[in-house]
Amino acid sequence: MDKVAKYRQLLKQILTRHLELVNRQPIPGVETELVIDEERDNYLWLAVGWSGRERIDGITVFARIRDGKFWIEEDWTEDGIATELVEAGVPNEDIVLAFHEPEMRQYTDFAAA
Repeated sequence: MDKVAKYRQLLKQILTRHLELVNRQPIPGVETELVIDEERDNYLWLAVGWSGRERIDGITVFARIRDGKFWIEEDWTEDGIATELVEAGVPNEDIVLAFHEPEMRQYTDFAAA
């Protein structure tokens, strides 16, 4: 299995596990969705619906695979998807914390781009 195919599988596993945990205690009127576009390597975990009269629509995780690296665009998980990727054996240089400004990425433990 090539690296990108392995990375696709790993990201789907991690996000699916998170979604299953969240769905154990669902919020009435709110759906959590996992949207996967393998053709363009975009992975979204989001919530949509209503809580009373309040509209719920938010992205919990948005990750991409680009140029053989994980680009974490948005991550509101407690420990971070990047941490889980590293624990699964992904080298730090294959993870970009894209939610940081490009100039600030050099100060993280991960790839700048």
